Amino acid sequence: MTRQANCNSCAANAGLRAWTPLGTLIALFLSGCTVGPKYVRPTADVPAEFKESGNWKTAQPGDALSKGKWWEVYQDSQLNALEDQVSVSNQNLKIAQAQFLEARAALKIARSNYFPSVTGGISATHYHLSQNRPLATTTTDYTDYQLPVDVSYEPDVWGRVRRTVEASRSEAQATAADLANVELSLRAELAFDYFELRGLDAQKALLDSTVVTYQKALELTQSRYTGGLASAVEVAQAQTVLETTRAQATDVGVQRAALEHAIAVLVGKPAASFSLPPMPLKIPPPAIPPGLPTDLLERRPDIAGAERRVQEANAGIGVAKSAYFPLLTLTGAGGFESTAISTLIQGPSGLWNLGGAAVETLFDAGNRRGALDQAYARRDQFIASYQQTVLTAFQEVEDNLAALRILEDEAKTEEAAVAAAEHSLALSITRYKGGVTSYLEVTTAQNAALADEVTAVSILTRRMEASVLLVKAIGGGWSVSQIPPV
Repeated sequence: MTRQANCNSCAANAGLRAWTPLGTLIALFLSGCTVGPKYVRPTADVPAEFKESGNWKTAQPGDALSKGKWWEVYQDSQLNALEDQVSVSNQNLKIAQAQFLEARAALKIARSNYFPSVTGGISATHYHLSQNRPLATTTTDYTDYQLPVDVSYEPDVWGRVRRTVEASRSEAQATAADLANVELSLRAELAFDYFELRGLDAQKALLDSTVVTYQKALELTQSRYTGGLASAVEVAQAQTVLETTRAQATDVGVQRAALEHAIAVLVGKPAASFSLPPMPLKIPPPAIPPGLPTDLLERRPDIAGAERRVQEANAGIGVAKSAYFPLLTLTGAGGFESTAISTLIQGPSGLWNLGGAAVETLFDAGNRRGALDQAYARRDQFIASYQQTVLTAFQEVEDNLAALRILEDEAKTEEAAVAAAEHSLALSITRYKGGVTSYLEVTTAQNAALADEVTAVSILTRRMEASVLLVKAIGGGWSVSQIPPV
């Protein structure tokens, strides 16, 4: 006979005998029974390997990414300094930390039900009785002093308390994983915004240098116009290209200011008192070690949190099933009672009592059945949520691996395009100086070269952003072993 069957058999007898001393002993003996299904971790469809490949490598035990501070892989001191401020100053992270502490406190409350409830007090009451009451005696005035201690205990016969503690523990662990996921998301958002800002710095530096070049071209055109070698139209064209580029350089400042303000909020500082010096983005992203596909189940805090909530819901089924069995309660009281305070603490003034009760719900119009069905549905919901989280995790990894691979190829192509555009511009300027062509050809070449250079900067920025998203997708340096045991 299985342990579950034993529990069910015990329940039938315990409800009849719990009110006797023998029944009390049986109830205490049965406190090892636990109703409800045993938890089994849900399965997930995990691929044998990633489809995409690119600027990444299989994780090794010595990889920096596995040590927690994954942002250090970029070797950027300014980014490191900003990331160190997230855990100290970010208000959203403090909210998540408070939620974890709240869940841990709820676990303490659930655990308290393992133990009896004990109350004590002291009272003094003076009575004046009616002389005309039924069965009246000569005594009409007296004082009653009491020093009672009451004990109430509900034996965890069917495992309701154990299942409740299991659910609370799983919720606390899930909340700890949520905290880790919030921190990972905030740090990834900071790195994402930071590299986008540095990309804008690179674009601004490019536009500023281009403005200097275009200013020299305008001066050359004006000089040729003065010498009768160029027309007023060519001067206007050179002026137009120069001012347009200046406007583009100014417009970059709007986007940069917004990103700087966003970073200020992430590190918990007022935007008015925070600034970052310009630092153009120049180097490509480093190789990111995502590890093996199965590592995602250990390295993604959102997956760990989803799995913990499956166990919480599974424990809820046991709590719902325990409602089908009698509620057993043991009570006891002791203390002293006397009409005179001088004799209160004496042997003859002592009193005590012991008792027990068993209460079984005979009819509830389907309330317990509904609660049990609800518990099963809730578990199925969290199983599906867990499996969906796993699928989404692998999609995010594949997306960013593909982005890194494709953008790396695009960067090489764009590098060749920039070289060709610069060569074309140099030829056009030479032809213009030699009087072979009009300034329109130079303007066209200038626009093409600038567009290619801006595109190259944009691709580099997108590569850095994709690498940050890949780190986030593989859980950063987090590990499921970091969930506190609580």
